[in-house]
Amino acid sequence: MMKISALSLCLAGLIATPALAEGDAARGEKKFEECAACHSLEKDVNNVGPSLAGLFARKAGELENFRYSPAMKRSGIVWSPQTLEAFIAEPQKAVPANRMPYAGLADAGERADISAFLAKTGK
Repeated sequence: MMKISALSLCLAGLIATPALAEGDAARGEKKFEECAACHSLEKDVNNVGPSLAGLFARKAGELENFRYSPAMKRSGIVWSPQTLEAFIAEPQKAVPANRMPYAGLADAGERADISAFLAKTGK
């Protein structure tokens, strides 16, 4: 009979639930240049994608002057570094049928860098 200690279970939980990487805002600013092809950091300035000004703590799909997909409006997401990182990892998995034509960013460090940049700029 195998005994499983509480410590083993806790360690297994930590391994199964990875923490977000700590991002670097300077690297994130450079990586954001790819995002800037579609997204502005200026309030009320939308491009192909919505403005990301004031993104964190905003509910997905709520900018009045941008035409979001019904899927994004229904998503219930409130943007935070965690929800942004999950979304940009695999946008179609996070919100199926959303209109963002982006395959995703596999590198967790790069996602954290983008989040750190947006947090630093207050966006």
